[in-house]
Formats: sequence, C-alpha cells, structure tokens
Amino acid sequence: MKNNIVLIGFMGTGKTAVGKRVSKRLGKTFFDTDEDIEKVCGMSIGRIFNDYGEVRFRSEEHLAVKRACKLDNAVIATGGGVVLNQDNIDLLSDKGLIIALNADPQEIQKRVSKRNSYRPLLGNDKSVAKIIELLELRKPLYQKADFTIDTTGKDLEEVVNEVLQCIENYENPGN
Repeated sequence: MKNNIVLIGFMGTGKTAVGKRVSKRLGKTFFDTDEDIEKVCGMSIGRIFNDYGEVRFRSEEHLAVKRACKLDNAVIATGGGVVLNQDNIDLLSDKGLIIALNADPQEIQKRVSKRNSYRPLLGNDKSVAKIIELLELRKPLYQKADFTIDTTGKDLEEVVNEVLQCIENYENPGN
C-alpha cells in the first residue's frame, strides 16, 4: 500500500500549510520539495530561476522528488510545476496517494499577492489573466490526481479535514 501522501497543485493553493498540518495530525514526516531544493542549493527558488533558469530549477526539482520518494510514511508538498515532468508524477504516484489542491484564479491571485515571496513564473505579473494562462496549461496534469480538493473560500482546518477524508476513502473504499 502507498503510505505517502503527496500534495500537488498550483501555487497558492495551500500545499505547504495543509501538508504541515496533515503530517502533524497523522504523525508522518513532512517534506516540501521547494524547501528541499533551497536547502540543497543554498539559495532561493527565485534566485535559481534568475541565475540559472527554469531548466536548472526543473532538474533540481526532479532530484528533490527522487529524495522525497525515498521516504516512507511522509506527507510530501510539491512545487506547482512538479506535474510538468511525467517522471515526477510516476515516481510520486508509485510511492503515494496524490491529492491535488486547487482554487479559483481570483483566490490564487489574492493569496500570491498577499505574500512577499517571489513567484518566478509570475514575476511581477500576478494578474488573474496570467494565473489563468498558467492554470489552463497545467489543469489536465493536476486532474490526474487520485483526489482533488477545492480550497477556495475554505480555512486551513476545513481543507485538512477534507484531505484526511480522502485518505480514509482511499484506505477504506466503500465505507
């Protein structure tokens, strides 16, 4: 049985915050691929993009996925673009239950604009139109998840409870 929980989804959908809470509730290790990349590379994701480009970042992301997949009994939060590499999805789905978090573009825009963190693929354009453009490219990839949860208008505990319900439904189908 797959004993990892993998959270995928667009930036600003809550993967890290939800993942940390779910891991605590389940007593599982928490692993964030973006945090791992920054730790291993010794620089922010924004700096990796600026200094070395997206190709280098995606290579580092793939290595982070490989490290994550060596874990057992973990909750893994991924970067929004992890789905762009099919090898990443194959590795993650072999080792875990994939849950996609999504939100409507207006909600994502509010969330990513609220934080001061640099979003390399948005740059200075955090418009709803730019978010929709990127979401449309990735939507079919996110839809491959085992479960999908819409986080729009929900507080953290609501989403955490929905993730736990997905896990319950996976582990005990038909209940």
